[in-house]
Amino acid sequence: MTRATFMLFAFGYYIFTIIVIVVVLIVLGRRNKKKYREQIDELEREKNLIISASILSELSKVESLVNNDELREKYENWKERFNDIKEKELPTITDIINEVQLDFEEGDYKELKEDMIKAEMQLNYLHNKADFLLDEIREITLSEEKNRDKITKLKTEYRAIMSTYNDHINEYEKIKKPIELQFENVDKLFSSFENAMDRNAYTEVGKIVKAIDTIISNLRVVVDETRTIIQYGEILIPQKIEDIKLIYKRMTNDGYNLEYLNIDYNIEEANKKIQDIFQRLNVLDVVDSTFELKTMFDYFDSLYSDFDKEKVSRKLFDDYSRSILLKSSKLEKINNELYKKTGELKYSYDLTDDDLAVISEIRDELIDERTSYDKIMETYRGKKMAYSYLARDMEIVNNKLVNTETKLSGTLKNLGSLKDDELRAHDQLNEIKEILSQTKEKARTYKLPIIPKNYYVELSEARDAITEMVNELEKRPISIKTLNTRVDTARDLVLKVYNTINETTKTAKMAEMAIVYGNRYRVVNKEVDFGLAKAENAFVKGNYKNSLEQAISAINIIEPGIHKKLIEEYKTREE
Repeated sequence: MTRATFMLFAFGYYIFTIIVIVVVLIVLGRRNKKKYREQIDELEREKNLIISASILSELSKVESLVNNDELREKYENWKERFNDIKEKELPTITDIINEVQLDFEEGDYKELKEDMIKAEMQLNYLHNKADFLLDEIREITLSEEKNRDKITKLKTEYRAIMSTYNDHINEYEKIKKPIELQFENVDKLFSSFENAMDRNAYTEVGKIVKAIDTIISNLRVVVDETRTIIQYGEILIPQKIEDIKLIYKRMTNDGYNLEYLNIDYNIEEANKKIQDIFQRLNVLDVVDSTFELKTMFDYFDSLYSDFDKEKVSRKLFDDYSRSILLKSSKLEKINNELYKKTGELKYSYDLTDDDLAVISEIRDELIDERTSYDKIMETYRGKKMAYSYLARDMEIVNNKLVNTETKLSGTLKNLGSLKDDELRAHDQLNEIKEILSQTKEKARTYKLPIIPKNYYVELSEARDAITEMVNELEKRPISIKTLNTRVDTARDLVLKVYNTINETTKTAKMAEMAIVYGNRYRVVNKEVDFGLAKAENAFVKGNYKNSLEQAISAINIIEPGIHKKLIEEYKTREE
């Protein structure tokens, strides 16, 4: 590509880019203009909606209803506020929108945005102001319809209250006078409502409806809760109190201390509270009364559980007081006997003062537990505490005593194991001597050409171990730990020499049996004869394992698998 061609291509690309940018800017400009135009039109529509026909219509309705100074004053105020919006504030909005239109036509978009925000804020303010005015006016124009509907509902509710009252009139005897007075007040208010509606006194109507609603709502609560209040206050709670008094008196006479329940004080306070509730009921005040009475009833009902708890606690206390006394006496006796034997134990076994200190600890614990027991019993005899507390304290002492009993049992087991280990060592000594005797007898019974040297070495070690074990048993005091080590060593060495002679005789027997079995093949095979000769030579020298291997190897030439057959025959002979 030549330089001229390249420059021509670059110039064309530049021109194309410029054209694209211009087109894009034109399109964006048109789009922004369209958007701003739509926003200006929307501002105009919103402005026109501020002065709606609804306000004029509602004002006309109010004008026809005016029949007193108060309503006339309200009407004049609303009319003045409407004119103020229409003639003063709306033109201001029009001027702002005109400025927005001018900014748009001149293309001053910066000012346009600021003026549009100002116009939107002013429009929102006037819209709210107009809506608020319309709502105030409708409070009067819609008053009759709304109040009639409200009064209809209130009359229905009132008739239901009257029906409930009349159906159970005997149960409302306590509040007959104040509640019927309230019924009269409601009837008067209903008449006042009709009178006010006839006079178009709509400002009074709202107050009357509100008063009727308040009284009927209170009557509904009073009628609903009075029967419950009377049932709890005059029947359920007094019956519960009388029953509680009887149980309390009977249990007190039976030796129960129930002072911690404060029953007399709580009964007195409950009666005061019931009296206060009925006084408030006389003026139709039932706030929280049902809740307070139910709380009282639940409290007195919970006392039955407290009484049952005391009865169970008394049984527990009696059981603990007997069992603790018996158990502590038994443990004290055992521990005292053990304490007397501490000298003997120290002489017989290698024990230090620290090893035997647990006996003194147990003694101190038993003394402390017995002291605690005696204090509780002293409190019980003085009738100064409820059984629930006495049983709890006895349970604590019992738990401590159980722990002491466990410690004493462990101590007896540990000390008793010392004697058991000593007796067991004597028994094992006899067993070890018997095994050693059997070992020597087996060596003598089977007349081996040569007894292996390791047999005599192991036999000597076993005898020495037995001697050390005997010496340890004769010591005073005995170290059980050392004695157990000596026993284990002697037993292991005796079993070792026993296994040695056992394996030696077993191997020698099998070797001898194999040679005897293979003699039948010596005349028919020289290799067999040669192998058996080597086996006999090894047997005479005391090398029984080698002798067995040579014999089996020689016989295997004629009779493969002879090893298994010899083992089976050996087992048969042993049996």
